[in-house]
Amino acid sequence: MTTEAPSAAPAPEPTSPVQAAALRAGALPPVEEVRPGVWTLAVPFHGGVPAATLAYVVEDSAGDLTVIDPGWSGDGSLTELRAGLRTIGRSLEDVALVAVTHLHADHLGAAAAVRAVSGAPVAMHGAEVRALQDERADAAANDADIATWGLPDELRAGVVAAWGTGRRIGRGAGEPPYADLLLEDGDVLPVPGRTLTALGTPGHTAGHLCFVDEPDGLLFTGDHVLPRINPGIGLGGRTATNPLADYLGSLARLEPYAHLEVCPGHEYRFADVVRRARTLALHREERSRHVAEALDALDRPTLFEVAARVPFSGGIESMTGFLLASALTQTAFHADLLGRADEVRPA
Repeated sequence: MTTEAPSAAPAPEPTSPVQAAALRAGALPPVEEVRPGVWTLAVPFHGGVPAATLAYVVEDSAGDLTVIDPGWSGDGSLTELRAGLRTIGRSLEDVALVAVTHLHADHLGAAAAVRAVSGAPVAMHGAEVRALQDERADAAANDADIATWGLPDELRAGVVAAWGTGRRIGRGAGEPPYADLLLEDGDVLPVPGRTLTALGTPGHTAGHLCFVDEPDGLLFTGDHVLPRINPGIGLGGRTATNPLADYLGSLARLEPYAHLEVCPGHEYRFADVVRRARTLALHREERSRHVAEALDALDRPTLFEVAARVPFSGGIESMTGFLLASALTQTAFHADLLGRADEVRPA
């Protein structure tokens, strides 16, 4: 899964009571019309909580459809996506564009299958395409990092399998080209009669995008901002910049959009993205404080020893595989942002 545990801070109130009720019940929410010609539908996936991606369908002035984050497709059948479109009297053949916030399989996974059926181009940030192309080289570099973390012997193999040479961030992405239209910050999607603008929000992944629909008062946030969960950081391949610093900067970029309703990739729609973004930033500031305290208390610790003193949900001793690797890399991001990376001893 690509997120951390739910935030301890109070979650924002839902603007979709139906979605919130479904989340509480552990059920998929029904198809819902968000605005005239804009719908949300849930596409389930395996291996995560909550167990569905919220895909968004936007009708343009020509009657064609844009699908934002079509969700996961294990076998290419697109059963749930087809069923959701039937609910609004449409089909996959009506899709003219697939816009993807980021490369994770629960958002990008069905894109290639939708393109194969409809001929619709896939639009995504170029950094996401590069991460998919570089995943094998990145995995080998991750193996080298893992060897320095000071992991107990019994945990190392599981971390390598989940984060190193065993990892597949491109699971479900299909074959190249992963995208037909490469987006950058500020690009307007080719959707007739609609104004959907790409907003660069790196951090969760290097090329994560939100989509801004000012006329309809909507902000599609993918995994950048979720109502209850702290999104994981640096989960899209290796980068030249610190993903934590990128993420904090991306949260600050949301300040002008407090008036928009948030359409996230999971859970439920809500209002006041700025308040939620500030809560997420405070969580990261608190995490940095814990890392600093660990470095103050320990003499030349390994990364694992530092992370063991950080109060991750459930404690690091409860973690294995991907969750453990994510906790350790995020600890490293915090140490780097504090300017104290050189205090961590390679094992």
